[in-house]
Amino acid sequence: VQSNPLVDGLRMQVKWCTFGADQNPFKRYNPMRPIVHWYNSRRMNQYVTRTIDSRYAELTSGQEGHPEHASKSIIDLVLTAYLSENPSKDKLPDMDTTFKRFTMNQIKLFLFSGHDTTSSTVCYIFYILATRHKVRVQVRAEHDAVFGSETSKTASLIMADPTLLNRLPYTIAVIKEILRMYPAVSSTRIGEPDFNVVDAATGQRFPTQDFLVWDVVQGIHRDPTYWPRPDDFVPERWLALAPGDPLHPIKGAYRPFSHGPRNCIGQELAMMEMKVIIALTARQFDITLGYEVLDQAAAAAANKSKDIIRTVGGERGYQVGRAQPEGDLPCYVKARDCNA
Repeated sequence: VQSNPLVDGLRMQVKWCTFGADQNPFKRYNPMRPIVHWYNSRRMNQYVTRTIDSRYAELTSGQEGHPEHASKSIIDLVLTAYLSENPSKDKLPDMDTTFKRFTMNQIKLFLFSGHDTTSSTVCYIFYILATRHKVRVQVRAEHDAVFGSETSKTASLIMADPTLLNRLPYTIAVIKEILRMYPAVSSTRIGEPDFNVVDAATGQRFPTQDFLVWDVVQGIHRDPTYWPRPDDFVPERWLALAPGDPLHPIKGAYRPFSHGPRNCIGQELAMMEMKVIIALTARQFDITLGYEVLDQAAAAAANKSKDIIRTVGGERGYQVGRAQPEGDLPCYVKARDCNA
């Protein structure tokens, strides 16, 4: 596999992040962390800067015609907007340094925000396909109906007609239910002087001024007040379109990408990525969880019986750390004979 400094730096940066919740003080206050963060940032900055400079030179030199005809990549969209707002810039060799720095930081933020969250959700896609036989069968049947039985043609069909991904209602319902049960993120908002959190049971009011308000999405998504059978995996709730249907989701209760005007700007990209991934893999591979081997090894190392196996809500792949499955989803992947 070819190495990429941006990808390598991003992945290492994620591993070295801490959210101040580590119990081990040597890990929480690791003196190497600032050095590692500086090194990774330097690698990523150099890569992104070179890419920005290269694309800017191509767009302003006329190698790709008018900027409006550029590709739809993030960098090209940013540079096209910059050149449209500054028509005289295409006659200058260099772009504004402040704009370049801002662009570089925003691109890194976009990649950082979407990388770990999407990968965690993809892990749970495979977890659900491995543990829910009925779901797996229905997803594969839907893909056969939309893409045909020859799985080798799926990628070319999607490239020729990306709207095919919108003709997968059950698959989209599965993804939404995964995001409900295993949300990758939650968000905070700055408290306001006139905004209070009210306990619905007691009426007690909690002022938010000078506080950060954190909406714990995991709790909201498992609250029986809003969700019938909150701990069951029920993709059919996303197919219940009639407001009177008991499974019909309540407005505002579903917030894996946050809610309101400051919701996630990358949610459409994330959903597209997940639809593509499940379309290209669900019929090509059989996935079997490997927790049994992991648990046996842990039991042997601790010199204890297998009774130490931990589950949360009956799930072995419960969420830990940065919302990934416990144990980083140990599994076996086997290519299927799709023509059998």
